[in-house]
Amino acid sequence: MRLLVVDDAPQMLKAFRDILEVHGCEVYEAANGEEALIKYSEVKPDIVLMDILMPRLDGISATKKILQDDPSAKIIVISAVGKSGLENECLVAGAKGFIEKPFKIKDLLNSINSLVKG
Repeated sequence: MRLLVVDDAPQMLKAFRDILEVHGCEVYEAANGEEALIKYSEVKPDIVLMDILMPRLDGISATKKILQDDPSAKIIVISAVGKSGLENECLVAGAKGFIEKPFKIKDLLNSINSLVKG
């Protein structure tokens, strides 16, 4: 399974890579929403793990743009921002799931697996 992880924090990208590669995933990275758009079109990942607050292009805008180009894209938003209404805003934008940081590895893997199984 190919996953695109979008986060502006290098330590988060490394943590995701370490977790997901152990579980047999191919992991691609982008440091902001603009990079995510480019990487998505190159890699065509099975799932995107998208942060919200990033420079250049935020996660909600990037989610909307990816879904404009590929309506079948599967995006899970992962954010430390616990702002009221944010989860709903992400789901309205087209995200298939929302996970709040810090998260349990088991919850992340369950979300990914349930999305892959449909």
